[in-house]
Amino acid sequence: MTGDLILLVLAALPLMGSPGPATLSLSAMGAAFGAGKSTNYLFGIILGTAGVLLLIAVGVTGLILAEPALTTVIGLLAAAYILYLAYRIATAPVIGSGMTASKPPSFAGGFLLAIANPKAYVAIGAVYSGNILLPDNLLLDTIVKIATLSFVIVLVNSIWLFFGSLLSRVLRNPTIGRIVNILFAVMLVASVALSLIP
Repeated sequence: MTGDLILLVLAALPLMGSPGPATLSLSAMGAAFGAGKSTNYLFGIILGTAGVLLLIAVGVTGLILAEPALTTVIGLLAAAYILYLAYRIATAPVIGSGMTASKPPSFAGGFLLAIANPKAYVAIGAVYSGNILLPDNLLLDTIVKIATLSFVIVLVNSIWLFFGSLLSRVLRNPTIGRIVNILFAVMLVASVALSLIP
């Protein structure tokens, strides 16, 4: 089983850790506000993504995706929030610029983005359903996969926030900092647009 767990983690890291709305927003929060001020947002992303994992594990995702109207409403709400978040990132004061820092997005904002993140459903769904660790005990298989993938969720999201906060230390120049904030905002919107293309 140890070998299967290692394979699960190796499959999960690139899929769940690749750039997407949640990971890019975390990096942008780290660059725009610093890691300390973005911790609540990180916890929201982690718990929201863990919520996606639980929805996949219990099969609720299939029910949601089977109802086109509900899928459309969730998609529109997610798109509206991501556009709002991109605006907040693009207009955030550059750290060290002497401007009064705006309030970073909250735990609730991170949670909502994560739970409505289309990439999370695809990536976690692929990893979760593509690996069976204990075929003779499906309950234990589910518990082990949830625990392992929860660890991956915490790891990859923390790394993206840390990466962004490292950038904040380098980007004290107001012009460069503003360009990077805008670039992160554009990449966030683009990541969502790309995830919606069939």
